[in-house]
Amino acid sequence: MNVTIFGAGFSGLAIARALAAEADRLAGTTRGPARFGDLRAAGLSPFVYDGGRPSPDLAAELSRTTHLVMSIAPDSGGDPLLDAFPAGFGEALPALEWIGYLSTVGVYGDHGGDWVDEETPCRPVSKRSVARLAAEEGWAGLADRAGVPLAVIRLSGIYGPGRNALRTVQEGKARRLVKPGQVFNRIHVADIGGATALLARERLGGIFNVTDDRPAPPQDVVEFAARLMGVEPPPESDFETADLSPMARSFYGENKRVANAKIKAAGYEFRFPDYVSGLEGLLRDGA
Repeated sequence: MNVTIFGAGFSGLAIARALAAEADRLAGTTRGPARFGDLRAAGLSPFVYDGGRPSPDLAAELSRTTHLVMSIAPDSGGDPLLDAFPAGFGEALPALEWIGYLSTVGVYGDHGGDWVDEETPCRPVSKRSVARLAAEEGWAGLADRAGVPLAVIRLSGIYGPGRNALRTVQEGKARRLVKPGQVFNRIHVADIGGATALLARERLGGIFNVTDDRPAPPQDVVEFAARLMGVEPPPESDFETADLSPMARSFYGENKRVANAKIKAAGYEFRFPDYVSGLEGLLRDGA
């Protein structure tokens, strides 16, 4: 297994750590050499990629890649690798056996708090989710032309070491915004790594929701984090009158409960099936 991860950030590094014991080779990209140390610490050979055709050294790495993970979000110009290979990979990845594309549950859009699964029709609301769905479709075509399975890995709100409600409470930045009926799913970054590693190992294709078991109101998560730390939670505030950026407010425009039975049926057992176990683990590990 020779793995290349495009966009070895928070999730990409977790995937690398999950595959480190079994991959023959791990490579990852970042926008500049400043993060090479982080990539090497996770067992990755680092390469610079900031769009366009890969550099000669990265192209050489791709020529022996068997498992490709795409973790770079589309921007206003679209997906960088789809743009770089509009006619398909051709001879650029002759050893390719599997592709994993990290997407978002945002592609489902708003379902008024109802449950959705991989069979639910997508009706994205935000521009970023519309772009994600277009990228999913582009990668499906690319994988089909390459003749390899594609796993579309739809993620909910990501948290983990250094990026969690405990940290925001500690820094005094936590808010308990209340919008009646609003819930969100979440996913611990370690489970992104574990689930992606399973799909890569088994070369499984299809759409998989990688998300926790317990969609919950966001204010409940903040309150639980504060109680864990032994401090008083911040007061509740009304979402409608809260001072929020357009980006922050847009997240509340979608309300759904996302089911994860398919990834479990594939054989994955979540390390942190809900925010309770996830935050308790982060506190226990000092993360």
